[in-house]
Amino acid sequence: MPIRITISGLAGAGKSTVADIITNKLKINRYSTGDYMRTMAAARGVSLIELNKKAETDQSIDNELDGFLKKLEKDKKQEFIIDSRLGFHFIPSAIKVFLKADIKERAKRIFPTKRLTERNTTLNKTIEDMKKRMKLEQDRYKKKYNADYLDFSKYDLVIDTTKISAEEVADKIIKFVKITTKK
Repeated sequence: MPIRITISGLAGAGKSTVADIITNKLKINRYSTGDYMRTMAAARGVSLIELNKKAETDQSIDNELDGFLKKLEKDKKQEFIIDSRLGFHFIPSAIKVFLKADIKERAKRIFPTKRLTERNTTLNKTIEDMKKRMKLEQDRYKKKYNADYLDFSKYDLVIDTTKISAEEVADKIIKFVKITTKK
């Protein structure tokens, strides 16, 4: 049975970092819709929040992302991990993981990265932008897909990363995957 993992979660909970660790340990392909969105935002010369606002009326943004996810689901032989808020929805054959953490801790992780598509000028501004982004995404996903990525019942494993290292989170996921794929 091929290993297929989706990691959803809150901004700054460690999705990308954990996915990188798992990729290195399991030697599987790695994808990220967040990276894909940042590339789209940069190409358009807008912030990630602005791109999310545009996605409310510009169907092509979601269509491009949806097509990418649907393609991964179709290739049943490929082993991969993807950090994607809607991965659980588009890739039902995968083991679905959700990462959460306290908002202040998540802001502390995001603020120093100074991503060009995110306007994090202060820690408080980072928290404010994180809340706006979460609301925009949650509303759009509910409206368009009738999917709530914050509904933990949709996931096989939920981990709070506030007080544990990314390495520990990755190890928990790998242990869960190994137990699950042996069935």
